[in-house]
Amino acid sequence: MSLVLDGVSKVYDGKTHIYPTDLTLERGTMNVLLGPTLSGKTTLMRLMAGLDAPATGRILWEDKDVTGMRVQDRKVAMVYQQFINYPSMTVYDNIASPLRLMGVSKAEIDTRVREAAELMKLVPFLDRRPLELSGGQQQRCALARALVKGAGLVLLDEPLANLDYKLREELRAEIPRIFEESGAIFVYATTEPEEALLLGGNVATMWEGRVTQFGPTPQVYRQPGDAVTARVFSDPPMNFTRIVKAGDRISFGEGQTAPAAGALADLADGTYQAGFRPDHLHLAAQGGDGLHFQCRLKVTEITGSETFLHLEHAGDHWVGLVHGVHELEFGAPIEVWLDAAHVYVFAEAGDLVAPASYATAA
Repeated sequence: MSLVLDGVSKVYDGKTHIYPTDLTLERGTMNVLLGPTLSGKTTLMRLMAGLDAPATGRILWEDKDVTGMRVQDRKVAMVYQQFINYPSMTVYDNIASPLRLMGVSKAEIDTRVREAAELMKLVPFLDRRPLELSGGQQQRCALARALVKGAGLVLLDEPLANLDYKLREELRAEIPRIFEESGAIFVYATTEPEEALLLGGNVATMWEGRVTQFGPTPQVYRQPGDAVTARVFSDPPMNFTRIVKAGDRISFGEGQTAPAAGALADLADGTYQAGFRPDHLHLAAQGGDGLHFQCRLKVTEITGSETFLHLEHAGDHWVGLVHGVHELEFGAPIEVWLDAAHVYVFAEAGDLVAPASYATAA
């Protein structure tokens, strides 16, 4: 069983929201759509579900062209960030509603509803109505209704965004197991790279209506195919600076040079973009082939256990993420260090030239 998007695009009022996209999702897989707000995640999911018709291309389900098929005639379940329940029904009846429409026996309905309620920690609330529940409980009710439906395609559009931290972490661990055991194709949209890594499976990174890369999540994270994908799959986004390789040295910034180590060592002479993730910057030398940069501190954000550093370096704006609480003087010069093993190299046009050496060794 597979879902195939073949050259699918979507245009609203003359504006392209999804550019022609080819994508194949296999049975029993988790597939994360990762991208910022307005990157096209929800639009792509609506095309998969049949809620919208594509401007071009076709959609195949189990080798059958379902491009013009109504969503009611497809085995699809969809859960949104804004939980949607029937307010006049009890939680039990909300969960049971798709089964009743399918003509399932009363005994089987009861079994499946209670199993789903147990998984979603809703058993004590089965006799209540949705408006008597907390926001997290209402979302779990919507998730349980999707679970019992037995759909072949399950689409979850940022379903955990409104839940508290503890419950979100629990469901992140549970949801993949629940739906993979069902054999369904599972598609989960998120803006958070960390969530994509926690969910695993495959990831499709999205930017301005395009899927920039699709593949196993760890592989896309470690070896992004271009600078756009690297930005999308990093929180805060990956930092970049222009470098010039000449012989066994690189130059960057305002006349600074350093030995060409790590991914920089085997480069042909020329001009490139160097990229590195915020958590790979340090306030002290870490040993190895270190690069150090003279920056200016613009802003700090202290989260309690970590400090975000907003830096300016030779006209580039970077973000560093360092452990601990650091009280630093705004506007003051600051030195930061970077291990050359954590540097990605991209062509000036953005294509990946060499992944960071730590990523290929993982």
